[in-house]
Amino acid sequence: MFSKILIANRGEIACRVIKTARRMGIATVAVYSDADARAPFVQMADEAVHIGPSPASESYLVADKIIAACKATGAEAVHPGYGFLSERTSFAEALAKEGIAFIGPPVNAIAAMGDKIESKKLAKEAGVNVVPGFVGEISDTDHAVEIANEIGYPVMMKASAGGGGKGMRLAYNEQDVREGFESVKREGLNSFGDDRVFIEKFILNPRHIEIQILGDQHGNILYLNERECSIQRRHQKVVEEAPSPFVTPAMRKAMGEQCVALAKAVGYYSAGTVELIVSGADPTGESFYFLEMNTRLQVEHPVTEAITAIDLVEQMIRVAAGEKLEMTQDDIRIDGWAIENRVYAEDPYRGFLPSTGRLTRYQPPVAGWTDDGAGNGRRGVDGVRVDDGVYDGGEVSIFYDPMIAKLITWGETRDAAADLQVAALDRFEIEGLGHNIDFLSAIMQHPRFRSGELTTGFIAEEYPEGFHGADTSEEVVRALAAIAGFMASANADRARRVDGQLGDRLDPPAKWQVTVDGAEHRVKVGAKHIKVDGEKIDIALEYTPGDRLVVAEIDDSELAVKVARTRTGWRMTTRGRIHEVRALPAHVAPLTRHMIEKIPPDLSKFLICPMPGLLVALHVGEGDAVELGQPLATVEAMKMENILRAEKAGVVKSVNAAQGDSLAVDAVILELE
Repeated sequence: MFSKILIANRGEIACRVIKTARRMGIATVAVYSDADARAPFVQMADEAVHIGPSPASESYLVADKIIAACKATGAEAVHPGYGFLSERTSFAEALAKEGIAFIGPPVNAIAAMGDKIESKKLAKEAGVNVVPGFVGEISDTDHAVEIANEIGYPVMMKASAGGGGKGMRLAYNEQDVREGFESVKREGLNSFGDDRVFIEKFILNPRHIEIQILGDQHGNILYLNERECSIQRRHQKVVEEAPSPFVTPAMRKAMGEQCVALAKAVGYYSAGTVELIVSGADPTGESFYFLEMNTRLQVEHPVTEAITAIDLVEQMIRVAAGEKLEMTQDDIRIDGWAIENRVYAEDPYRGFLPSTGRLTRYQPPVAGWTDDGAGNGRRGVDGVRVDDGVYDGGEVSIFYDPMIAKLITWGETRDAAADLQVAALDRFEIEGLGHNIDFLSAIMQHPRFRSGELTTGFIAEEYPEGFHGADTSEEVVRALAAIAGFMASANADRARRVDGQLGDRLDPPAKWQVTVDGAEHRVKVGAKHIKVDGEKIDIALEYTPGDRLVVAEIDDSELAVKVARTRTGWRMTTRGRIHEVRALPAHVAPLTRHMIEKIPPDLSKFLICPMPGLLVALHVGEGDAVELGQPLATVEAMKMENILRAEKAGVVKSVNAAQGDSLAVDAVILELE
């Protein structure tokens, strides 16, 4: 076994590998860029080596710097995590030349499966169903249009070396191909150093199901069941679960055995994932197609660990050290249900735009996961596990993936795991930047999610006009009104005790007019009970002015509410929705009708940058006429290109930014007249 390994990655996955290595008695080395100098994984490792500036192309993607760090520290092996160099054959080859073990699959398997074009050819030769498409090289946009027309719309354009949702565009017509082909090439080149693109038929109403593979260097290969990853946004996974509510035991066996056969065909070992696209319209499960194979650890691996009690990181390390797998296919079980939600630094209320900056507050529902070696330990605390790599006061950088944390829950049933997600998300406190916690909670509560009727179009179909918060029941609204009335009384009681006020003998108001999202409620706070609109609420809670989280017991159930003070009330967040709440003493409330409302200014004539990013293209100039919906500029953020379009027709009056400029959020790019 290795005595020291280096983790060639950052963030939560670096923390994840370090924790298991520590339990195994293996020393760890972290490598870090300027942006990560104070990151938790750097502090957690036994040693840390600085490898360069913040951009990944100058640090985490430079193989020579990783190898130099191995030599300087005496690391015998490298775990690449996911992304970065994890699927780069040249890196694995360079390590081998230096006598450093690669904790991953053999080079030939990475080469065979890591290239989407070549892997499809191999899969087809092996008799695996593949999606109809063009797997040769595409010369230019006109060639891409010709191919797309032959295949038939809709088609998917993908960067050959892509992954993580980057370098992908869905095209429903020729115009979509012409607009997106060059962007796919650029994203592939910028993120993976490869601008090759392939085009394939897009399967309508598809489910995305993947099979976890685990093999050793002695010819043993197992499948560790499946994961359902159909809920995606912009082709990037948002929710993952294991097992899938769609897959039957017969389907699982057929898919698993076929994926194992494919892995054996390329001499695979270590952990890997075969991704399949399955027709949701076919209940037999026979209509499944090979999509790609990820020759690395997946982001969503914890859900598989939760239902199998197998530590995938530990197994990868043992396999790389030459050990045989101790389990057989008959030992692989499914115990309960696990769901993972990816908590991202993106604002669902603003079209899911990236939101970078400082975490002025970060408080997960439970402490970060600790590897205690027990199988159940991989399920966290009472079924709630958080894998993260950030901290209070830390910064989510523009240079890397916007993931803040992964929230994993385990329950005996799917509904139990989903209920735990909702409760844990309510207790997840993040301030300082936008995040998708409300959106994730809304998905967990959605009737369609609960029914298991999932496709990759779930988000687009269920939120066609964007996300504005989860639906709220009358019971929750009444509870919020009661909580607000109680908090208002507590604040008034504290205020009357401040020295120098009119006097401390006046009791705080007991009657309040509480407005929740514009709807008025009469709240009376008594010594032993609270009434809302004349009806008693069976509620128990504690609140001290200044508390950020209020937990109430209502009818034997728990409601956790995050509260932020506003001028006349609170912004209260729970169950996937932000509620604007105002609390006024009942005798004061009637006077509000005399207040003048401030009308916000009209900003429609400005093209405003919705997120921090790089202006990679400006499509118009001063004096140009533009039409509604016309592309005006392209901004790159988190390695993803975002096309900004005209919200109305007009003429460009002035241009305030140039291609190559770094833009702040709300920066004015141009003005129309």
